[in-house]
Amino acid sequence: MEEVEDFHGCYLLRSTNPKYTGKTYVGYTVDPDRRIRRHNAGLKSGGAWRTDGRGPWDMILVIHGFPNTVSALRFEWAWQHPQKSRRLQHVTKKQKNETSVAYHIRILLEMLRVGPWNRLPLTIRKLNENYELNIPIDCSPPFHMPITSGSVKCRRIPKDEILNMEAKDSSSCSICCSLFQMHDRKLRCLVPECRLLFHVICLSKCFLGSSKNLLPVSGFCPNCNQELLWGDVIRFSRGCYKYLKNNS
Repeated sequence: MEEVEDFHGCYLLRSTNPKYTGKTYVGYTVDPDRRIRRHNAGLKSGGAWRTDGRGPWDMILVIHGFPNTVSALRFEWAWQHPQKSRRLQHVTKKQKNETSVAYHIRILLEMLRVGPWNRLPLTIRKLNENYELNIPIDCSPPFHMPITSGSVKCRRIPKDEILNMEAKDSSSCSICCSLFQMHDRKLRCLVPECRLLFHVICLSKCFLGSSKNLLPVSGFCPNCNQELLWGDVIRFSRGCYKYLKNNS
């Protein structure tokens, strides 16, 4: 089981009740295990009215790595209402011979390849080993979005733990050489032999170079020249990631 810090994810449920074969539900959660238990326990136990009495439900997959609740909820809404989202107007409606699961997977794959979601450090996690996630080559997610499987253990980072980590850091940015202020968010290189510290905006500009994008996907550490994924750097600064050289 993988431990994930500050989890924000959107999930897809499928009903295993013969009376409701083909029924699906898209939702948001900070804890997949707890959320599926509540869905199956019913509305009075914290489930949702759309899933109440239509279970048991199976959580097929979850998309996580959103920076905050707002970002995840916007993704959830677009996944639930693709025809109302201005970013998904090009996506065709559900076909007569298309199952609800297949339709939602098709919408999901399209969402992951359009802005702003295509630049987020998201992970596609399959939670049901018996479900085959067949992804056409021309619909593959961006290279920085891994597809994995297995359950997750969600953990919130206490504020005092974050402050303790930041207190141990050096006092200046390795790019602009300016001193860090008390409330500055610091990023660090993932390479153990490097681990220099940077302002978020300084490292972002370094990664983007001449690109007109607002959010970088990857870049090279200005000190050790190791190529790094922006999402990994962001989450590593919160104690979420361990660096593996063979991931470069």
